[in-house]
Amino acid sequence: MTRGEPQPLILKAGEHLYLLRSLAAEIERAMQAISSNNLPELEESVAGQQDLSFRLGQLAHELRDSPESGNLTPFHSLPPDLAQDIRAAAAELQQLNLRYAFLLQYSSRSLALMASLFNSFKGQLKEVPGSRLKLQTWSCQV
Repeated sequence: MTRGEPQPLILKAGEHLYLLRSLAAEIERAMQAISSNNLPELEESVAGQQDLSFRLGQLAHELRDSPESGNLTPFHSLPPDLAQDIRAAAAELQQLNLRYAFLLQYSSRSLALMASLFNSFKGQLKEVPGSRLKLQTWSCQV
């Protein structure tokens, strides 16, 4: 390949790096939306995550099927600094994804507990036979 020709593998690697960083930003945005109870922002972020994930999947197929990759990994012939940036962005995204999964799991569990609490309590007080009135209540710890 001459210096004047575009280098598809390097361009695709640059796009891959951009998509990884963009997905990380969308996950951060989603976590912020969850923490501030901003449902429209969360919905937009989830849609953005879906779009970015779809494009990353397409790019992975393109790289795997490219004649440049052969039997080696697609990024074997990249400049070391670009390959290192991609590995770092992927590792950061993996850690962020774990935090996001824990946040979603914890939020789902909290919502289930609150739904159970509100569904079980009907706003009525029960009087127990005996000399004094006993109130039946629910409580939860947050």
